[in-house]
Amino acid sequence: MISEADKLNVEKAIGEAEKHTSGEIVAVIAQASGGYYYVPYLWAALAALIVPWPLIYWTWMPVQEIYLIQLAVFAVLALVLHYQPLRFALVPRSVMRQHAHQRAMQQFVARDIYTTPGHTGVLLFVSAAERYVEIVTDAGIHAKVPDSEWESIIAGLTTEIGNGNAGKGLVQAIQRIGEHMAAHFPAGPGKQNLLPNHLVMLSTE
Repeated sequence: MISEADKLNVEKAIGEAEKHTSGEIVAVIAQASGGYYYVPYLWAALAALIVPWPLIYWTWMPVQEIYLIQLAVFAVLALVLHYQPLRFALVPRSVMRQHAHQRAMQQFVARDIYTTPGHTGVLLFVSAAERYVEIVTDAGIHAKVPDSEWESIIAGLTTEIGNGNAGKGLVQAIQRIGEHMAAHFPAGPGKQNLLPNHLVMLSTE
């Protein structure tokens, strides 16, 4: 999704944006916000429950053989559906969004973004497998900038990601976030960098 050069550009963009604001920006990309390992078993179990009925009603097959077929269907489907693209394709969109949102909230706390003076921390969170982007703001900046502004930034970023320009989209999103933060919380004398500027990369949870 993003190259090493893109990572450096993102980190540079965070540093530049934070020169003009007392707030802090943290960018996180998760490969996926959940493993969804239970999904293959649910679908395999559903199929295994359905399989015996046509065999019972339309054949003279012994119950023992039907049972073995049922077990085989469950085992094969559970194995095949563990293949990641298939597994993720079977997860309802609402479930994926919920998992991604929960992980964004976890990262907001885990990265100490809520501890910034004046509560001016901002998290830019991207979850690749779920195709999900969220901007989480602390109370200080949330009170100053309407949600529509953040939604506009998210829309621009998702468009760039969809066009294969994730690095460019992240840099532009960070620049726009920084502009809002600088407008309401400009950097004062003795400005300190309280949180790391590096792009955080997370594996599947």
